[in-house]
Amino acid sequence: MKVTFLHHSSFLVELDYTILLFDYFDGSRVNGFHFTGTLPQLDTDKDFYVFASHKHQDHFDMDNLKLAGQYPNVRFIFSKDCKMSGSFLKKHGYQDNIRSQITYVSSDKKYEEGNIQIRTLASTDAGVAFCVCAEEKHIYHAGDLNWWYWEGAGDLVNGRMERDFKREMRKIQNEHFHLAFVPLDPRQEKDAFKGFGYFMHNIDADHVFPMHMWQDYSLIEAFKKRTDNDYFLSRIMDITKENEIFTF
Repeated sequence: MKVTFLHHSSFLVELDYTILLFDYFDGSRVNGFHFTGTLPQLDTDKDFYVFASHKHQDHFDMDNLKLAGQYPNVRFIFSKDCKMSGSFLKKHGYQDNIRSQITYVSSDKKYEEGNIQIRTLASTDAGVAFCVCAEEKHIYHAGDLNWWYWEGAGDLVNGRMERDFKREMRKIQNEHFHLAFVPLDPRQEKDAFKGFGYFMHNIDADHVFPMHMWQDYSLIEAFKKRTDNDYFLSRIMDITKENEIFTF
């Protein structure tokens, strides 16, 4: 199993017969940032699934549909807020048949696509989080499902966010994940560890990848300094740069 951290919340997972691509976007799409993650040449014989958790520009890029011209076995799993009409797709140069390769998903649903099973959770921001089973590997990608706590937002807003986040975590607290991709956002400053820490303490996952870090990877080490439990620390992947590869 090979995992490539492309950038931000974009990860590529390569299994024996299956490829999963999560929340990939062109690195020039977000103002003020230059992300450098690039897709390598992939095996065209494998089943290829491209996910978008929601339509924010740092998670969704409709140009990913161009992968259909290169990979015959590609399917697109997009949150329903990314939905595009046939006329919209045609206006942007896509043929009608591309629509048959797109599945739009809602929260709290189960789907079967080819050789994978997908379960969705409701995000605390927009769209969904994904729980994916492929080749007996269980993978969690949070999208923007996080314990968002913002200074100055008020107890009403922050309290609702906490309740909603913990509600979604309870839905998966008895599951085991081989891989998990979880937000650790430096914009939250002193509250950045809330969601990531809650996930680490309550969800069983072998390898947990921090994400949504806006190219600031210093929070990983800062979080790890909060505990001396070796097993706890060994589950957290040390991301240091874009296009970084991890092999398990």
